[in-house]
Amino acid sequence: MRLILREEVDHLGGRGDVVNVSRGYGRNFLLPKRLAMEVNDDNLRQVEKEKKIYLVKLAKEKGEAEALASRLSAVKLSFQRKVHGETEELYGSVSPSDVAEALAEKGFTVEKRKIILSEPIKSIGEFAATIKIHPEVSASFPVTVEKDATTEEVKDENREN
Repeated sequence: MRLILREEVDHLGGRGDVVNVSRGYGRNFLLPKRLAMEVNDDNLRQVEKEKKIYLVKLAKEKGEAEALASRLSAVKLSFQRKVHGETEELYGSVSPSDVAEALAEKGFTVEKRKIILSEPIKSIGEFAATIKIHPEVSASFPVTVEKDATTEEVKDENREN
């Protein structure tokens, strides 16, 4: 099935691209969510107009995204988590939603799906987090995970009893 994309779709194409997709993907996902439209002359003209408007808007957003990226690059997040005894592995993990909440506390509104962690954070240490703010702009900052002080207290109380 040939469709014209109205929005950028990951792993498929950008706005205005004509793509071939399976019928099910087109009918059940792209068309109902208005991410694509059928290929014909009228739709091609309409998408070209939308694309010009979109490029102007994208350039403006890129400038704002670069300013936000420079502020986010200066952020350092720190989490305290309980750990297993000697292995120092976390109970659970630090997820993108945890990072989004910590950023919200610092005054940044970021969707958790835009936060990319190089690997799941399941141990103590320093890790890198990246936020894809704009298709062409991203910001990286350090995330530090430390041992929660209450973990030591619990271990000491158990030894005394």
